[in-house]
Amino acid sequence: MVSSKHSQELRRLARSVLQPGFVGTEAPDWVLREIGDGLASVVLFSRNIVTPEQVARLTGQLRAENPELIIAIDEEAGDVTRIESATGSTRPGNFALGTVDDTELTEAVAADLGRQLRTAGVSLDYAPSADVNSNPDNPIIGVRSFGVDAKVVARHTGAWIRGLQSAGVAACAKHFPGHGDVAVDSHHGLPVYEADRERIAEQALPPFRAALDAGVRAVMSGHLLVPAYDPDLPATLSRRILEELLRQELGFDGIIVTDAIEMGAVTGRYGIGGATVRAVAAGADAVCVGGENADEGTALQLVNALVEAVLAGGLPEERLAEASLRVREFAAWAAGLNPAGAALWDAEGIGFTAARRAIRLTGAVRHALPLVNAPHVVELAPTTNLAIGKETPWGVAAPLGERLPGTTSVRVGREELLSRTGTLETRALAPAAGRPLVVVVRDAARHTWMAQALTELVAARPDAIVVEMGLPGTVAPSAAQIFTHGATAASGVAAAEVLAGAL
Repeated sequence: MVSSKHSQELRRLARSVLQPGFVGTEAPDWVLREIGDGLASVVLFSRNIVTPEQVARLTGQLRAENPELIIAIDEEAGDVTRIESATGSTRPGNFALGTVDDTELTEAVAADLGRQLRTAGVSLDYAPSADVNSNPDNPIIGVRSFGVDAKVVARHTGAWIRGLQSAGVAACAKHFPGHGDVAVDSHHGLPVYEADRERIAEQALPPFRAALDAGVRAVMSGHLLVPAYDPDLPATLSRRILEELLRQELGFDGIIVTDAIEMGAVTGRYGIGGATVRAVAAGADAVCVGGENADEGTALQLVNALVEAVLAGGLPEERLAEASLRVREFAAWAAGLNPAGAALWDAEGIGFTAARRAIRLTGAVRHALPLVNAPHVVELAPTTNLAIGKETPWGVAAPLGERLPGTTSVRVGREELLSRTGTLETRALAPAAGRPLVVVVRDAARHTWMAQALTELVAARPDAIVVEMGLPGTVAPSAAQIFTHGATAASGVAAAEVLAGAL
């Protein structure tokens, strides 16, 4: 029979390993109560953020309950931004930084972000993405990666971690053991990484080794099946991957955080409670939840699932206690991080400089620039994944209009271009000859409809200038093209400056 005191201790241990999100720009009462009862972490998303000052008030409210509370955020400072989701990131993302390939610049950009997050009261950032984007059809990583070469990704992963942590914010390398060579979005299904162990060691693991060498104290597991290590369980739920590979072989002794536990790759088969229990049993120390299920009921459900699993013998109490201890040790370490350098971030400097340096031009674009007359801008908009979100602004039309008054624009997606017969209708998008046409795309090579629309527009207007804000591809190779290597606000400004002749 379990005593009341033992039951309370189990519930406290269970709370301590959760990292839940919540709704609102102020801390809900249930979150404050849970912190008082042992919750050791929370995670912020864009729905919690209006201004840096408001976030600082929110984090202060949370820490009034526990000064060492871990406050995490999923902020990559690229296409995936939370702190600047309302405006778009003022820094380029990883792929742009990898393209420039200046590790001092990468470290400086990450330090700048770290100062902003530190000022806002954040102590843990779920970044950087240490994934090598070796599959160009990958629907979830793309420009979130530093590149397609493991050596490039490794050196910039290390630089990014050093920069962020120098500002007093803990980094978290993700998505172990590497999410770059898959073709399924783990928000919806289970990706499979089919490589053998030798290939994984060459292709996917070097950035994580570099992360450990840089002193990272948190690693996020990926929801993907890696048959070379475990043919049955996704990495997040696999002891062979978390314990034997990450801890024993690579020697990692920090906290292992799960990717959002409500994602379809793990809940589709095990449910959210079952996935949580299996993750902790496999070696995860902290369970991220609340990107989608951000309510008290979900947190209570997961506490109950962990406690019941211990009582039923499915989760050793020693494992839960070990996870809780690692979280507490991490919290104390993160609270003790001291920022180096200036306390304020450089809101108008290093990020835009980095975005400008990432611009690449091909074809006859130099002969077409600068634009003298105000252009018509056509932005072909794909459906974004849940990591990026729908709300974050992107594109070139707005910053170009500020520099060339009279600029007009239209943004269309696949459904808007489909005719009643199911074919794409692009003729109405191109202006009459004589007016400049700028076509903005995002991962055109990954989207059949976008590639077709772009090809038709360039055929109708061979003088069109194409701005690719995703991964560079081979669509419309004869066109004059500008590559930004990311779709952040900073990247849009850099492209607009090129078009208007200001860069």
